[in-house]
Amino acid sequence: MFRLYTGDNCPVLLKPGNLIPAKFLTLQTYYDMKKILIIDDDLDLCTLLGNFLKKKGYDTDMAFSGNKGIAKFKEGEYDMVICDYRLGDKEGKDVLREIKSVNPAVIVIIITGYSDIKTAVDVIKQGAFDYISKPLIHEEVMAVINNAFAGDKNATVAPPAMNGSKAPKAPPPDEFLVGNDPVTHQLNQQISLVAPTNYSVVIYGESGTGKEVVAKTIHKHSDRKNMPFIALDCGTLSKELAGSELFGHMKGSFTGALGDKEGHFEMANGGTIFLDEVANLSYDIQAALLRVIQERKFKRVGGVKEMPLDIRIIVASNENLQLAYKKGRFREDLFHRFNEFSISLPPLRNRKLDIPLFADFFLQKANYELQKNIAGFSDEVMETFINYSWPGNLREFRNVVRRTALLSTGDKIDISTLPAELMHNDAEPVVSDYHHHQDVRVLEPMAIDSINLKDAALRAERETILNLLKKVKYNKTKAAKILNIDRKTLYNKMKSFGIDEQIE
Repeated sequence: MFRLYTGDNCPVLLKPGNLIPAKFLTLQTYYDMKKILIIDDDLDLCTLLGNFLKKKGYDTDMAFSGNKGIAKFKEGEYDMVICDYRLGDKEGKDVLREIKSVNPAVIVIIITGYSDIKTAVDVIKQGAFDYISKPLIHEEVMAVINNAFAGDKNATVAPPAMNGSKAPKAPPPDEFLVGNDPVTHQLNQQISLVAPTNYSVVIYGESGTGKEVVAKTIHKHSDRKNMPFIALDCGTLSKELAGSELFGHMKGSFTGALGDKEGHFEMANGGTIFLDEVANLSYDIQAALLRVIQERKFKRVGGVKEMPLDIRIIVASNENLQLAYKKGRFREDLFHRFNEFSISLPPLRNRKLDIPLFADFFLQKANYELQKNIAGFSDEVMETFINYSWPGNLREFRNVVRRTALLSTGDKIDISTLPAELMHNDAEPVVSDYHHHQDVRVLEPMAIDSINLKDAALRAERETILNLLKKVKYNKTKAAKILNIDRKTLYNKMKSFGIDEQIE
């Protein structure tokens, strides 16, 4: 059946064999527009994904809980269901089971924030077409959807090109880039050396230098490459729930524990677990973690059964863990358990020879995401990239390239698309000491004849943070809440101002 849309967007349905009225011959014709139901308790994610798919030509509907999604599916006709694995009222696998019982032929794609092979295998065995992990990347979502409607899970189907443009090349894989800079060659040698072993690894580096990418690369080149790789940002864990997130819990073990739950260690069993910003773990959780590492056994919170653990541990930190344990913020015995091998990631400003390589890499990904064919960068833009200090490192670089690609209308990205901070690169460079794996920027007393607004603002910010910390007796969680910033941001600001050195 054909669905024609008139100028007032009202559909006119025509059965096979009917003649199309002449007045509709110039209108766009849709053949069986696919209808997709999105089930996710994250309202923002649901809305953004729905709007994105509508722009791609799909008819979308949304539900914000598992039960509502099942009810809506029973009421309507859908070609595909995209469902979050962890919903407030149900797990995605339960929604999948009920939906498949209603219509076994419907395509179901599961979305989750946990890159877990065991979960993927489980939902696929139960009938899901495929599995996508958060954060959602547009080209990955479209590739899976197109593969599903094409009926070939193993195919690599690019989204249709927009505005009649030539389809761009496939995106580069999300893996570690082998660079040209001498410091990068040294880094590659360290990764190649430690990857085949079972050593625990500590990865140091500023925010945005690619610590998780390096951890994934080590995992992919190890004997555990076909087993799960599980990543966890320890800076996001509350003291109350850290044990549950790490080791899981049993139903009823605490208020809100409505069912049994696997922890990250259990999900990663047999593979590799990556603990980012590990210095943010509380002292109590560090003690529990040490016991698990020593005995290679763990119990869920509220559980009595000990489970064997076969796991490789990679941790990351933007501060020196050795200095942290000397100040009493980190357990010395846990540090030595982790520190079988350490890798320091250089900031992007120390890898000038790699900047053109990363620029092309990020542009290739942006071309695929935006369905463009931008050939490269003007000489002026590349010179600006090389001379910029990149305080946000590779993460900032990637975002800048994506932004310029979006704004660009020509064959090459020109200087007019660059953000203002790159054009006025007068920021004071960050002093970096990678022997100590930390950045400290100390503000000297301000002379009356050298006052400038930026320094005044920095000093005011530093004094505000320091005074507040004193008032709350250095309770950083409480201070971050009052300042309306997250705890990780507060830690970074304290380090940049040298406050942590002063108050410990």
